[in-house]
Amino acid sequence: MSPDSILSFAGLVTEAAVVGLLIHRRVWRTLPVFCIYSTWALLSDGLDSVVQRYFLSTYLTVYFVSVVVDSILQFGVLVELAWSVLRPMRASLSRKTLWVVALLVLAVGAAIWPFSGMHELHRYIPLIRNLVRLQQTVSILRILFFLALAACSQLLSIGWRDRELQVATGLGFYSIASLAVQVAQSHQGMGQYSDLNRIVVASYVCSLLYWVFSFATKEAERRDFTPQMQNFLLAVAGAARTSRSVLTESTPPKNRKPGQM
Repeated sequence: MSPDSILSFAGLVTEAAVVGLLIHRRVWRTLPVFCIYSTWALLSDGLDSVVQRYFLSTYLTVYFVSVVVDSILQFGVLVELAWSVLRPMRASLSRKTLWVVALLVLAVGAAIWPFSGMHELHRYIPLIRNLVRLQQTVSILRILFFLALAACSQLLSIGWRDRELQVATGLGFYSIASLAVQVAQSHQGMGQYSDLNRIVVASYVCSLLYWVFSFATKEAERRDFTPQMQNFLLAVAGAARTSRSVLTESTPPKNRKPGQM
């Protein structure tokens, strides 16, 4: 078997192991979007191998759909992880907090988009250019999320045995390797692309192996936030409720006629 075939096979086996452990550990109860993403990754990679071998003429279409769905699911995973981190304080937060978290993640992604595109993208058709920029934007977003979560782990009272940080670490490690390879490819000739792509696949397999090890062990009991973080989140939630109340009171009733008290 060629090195590429070995890495592809190793990826499928470890993806299947991750999905099996997620089901066994019932992780779908707390992180359903991540479970869907992991299952999709397994099915997508299996389909990709079949398409490349037997239906090469349709590969670009399949690749386009795969990248778009993958990016949407990864966005959902990041929102889910952020919401899961807030689990100890959910009872004190507004129901709309989840939408606020989603908008924040989306806003960060939108801010990253103009700076993506490290390849010499002018050589490609618009579809490929946008797909590459989308992949790079999601990669940078995953890295920033991992760094923020790791930096605030003490305030958030999470450690390496917590599922949220375990998932973010796997995504962050693979994203750092993928982004580094993309930067290297932008300064290399086409001859080095296959060797550099093997590094990306190998880093993905390493992330999967880390998840296999992580989900094979029992999850640590979630601790409460530090008092500083609790006060901060309560202050933010209180400020949001106050602003909403002021806006509601300042809006005139729609059915009130002029001159009517």
